[in-house]
Amino acid sequence: MAKKALLIIPPDRFNEDELFKPKAELQKAAIEVTVASTKTGEITGDNAGKAEAEVIFSDVSASDFDVVAVIGGSGTIDYLWGNQELISYLKQAYDQNILVSGICAGSVVVAKTGLLSGRKGTCYPVDAMINELAANNVEYVPEHVVAHKDVITSDGPDGATEFGKSLVKALA
Repeated sequence: MAKKALLIIPPDRFNEDELFKPKAELQKAAIEVTVASTKTGEITGDNAGKAEAEVIFSDVSASDFDVVAVIGGSGTIDYLWGNQELISYLKQAYDQNILVSGICAGSVVVAKTGLLSGRKGTCYPVDAMINELAANNVEYVPEHVVAHKDVITSDGPDGATEFGKSLVKALA
């Protein structure tokens, strides 16, 4: 049976590289990708790129996927950092042995679940995000990808391809 990935983007201003590069790596490995958000339809990225949110994340069961990834972008900070429904969704996914991951600002959402408490993680190298990791008892490391067997975080656009490859490797 084909592996499946759920990539969650904010309803506005996602980061194009952080969505499209991992998505390409997943699809190259024949992993079925679904793009989700807090609304369906066309969503505009930070750099005016377009993506189609096929589903509202809370309308699909995390157990239907092998990995759930929170994608970054300036909209992730505004719309997803404080989204308690998303944080609960990620915890439920984790409890069902689904790989939970985040890139850039999405790594902060993962940190807010408590799943990385006492462990290492990464995010975009700006104080606002590094401080959020610290506030959630996550040790920041300046690497493109920090992969635990159950949670993967990535730093942002520069690590987006490596992030995608790490998801593929984890699902292999």
